[in-house]
Amino acid sequence: MSTSAAPTTPGTSRAAASRRRVLAQSGFEVGSLLRNGEQLLVSLVLPAMALVGLSVTTTPSLGPGTRIDVATPGVIALCVISAAFTAQAISTAFDRRYAVLRYLGVTPLGRGGLVAAKVIATLAVEVLQIGVIAVLGLALGWRPEVSGIPYAVLFVVLGTWAFVALALLLAGTLRAEAVLAIANLVWVLLLAVGGVIVPRTELPAGVSHVVAYLPSAGLADGLRSALVDGVLNLPALAVVVAWGLVATVLAARLFRFDD
Repeated sequence: MSTSAAPTTPGTSRAAASRRRVLAQSGFEVGSLLRNGEQLLVSLVLPAMALVGLSVTTTPSLGPGTRIDVATPGVIALCVISAAFTAQAISTAFDRRYAVLRYLGVTPLGRGGLVAAKVIATLAVEVLQIGVIAVLGLALGWRPEVSGIPYAVLFVVLGTWAFVALALLLAGTLRAEAVLAIANLVWVLLLAVGGVIVPRTELPAGVSHVVAYLPSAGLADGLRSALVDGVLNLPALAVVVAWGLVATVLAARLFRFDD
């Protein structure tokens, strides 16, 4: 008696092939990010140094609560911004300059698959970043609120979406040299006065009210509420989602695959 393989529908085959293409491109994107020494420095080394520095000093003020418990969520937010915004904006801008995006956009991967691969690659890099920061934080005495971890994961995913969308908006509308300068400048500004490392509540009153509407502050506030207090910060969630929606719509309309 002979047996035949179970039939597969054309739609299933196409879906499986599409997933393989996206995952293959995601693996390439992860390798590119990890091989880039400058971006690895910004994405992992500097956040780790910031966490150690905050744990052994008393300035700047981080407000009430155990210092390491307040500092670690902020550094995790910095990791997300570094990987999802700075690294992706710069790598995408130079891929666009050298026509890599144009060629990939007309392959079977497609433009949608390319964007999906970038998001998956960013999340993969963030898993590495957050793992390192979490281990380092625990060694320094960090004790996160376990009940808030699901909320923290939610903020990491939504924050990644928002900042990747902002990165694509920047990289798809400006020349690569301008993106390089602006992405690094924005990273420094958000680090200093974006409510990331120093909670926005510790900033001057006038500045704090403005910073509250930045995606960086929304992400960091949400992570601190989750990992320090174990609660879901709905206003911060609304800020992150709003930035994600606006940036996605603008990137979809304005992104150019040709430099």
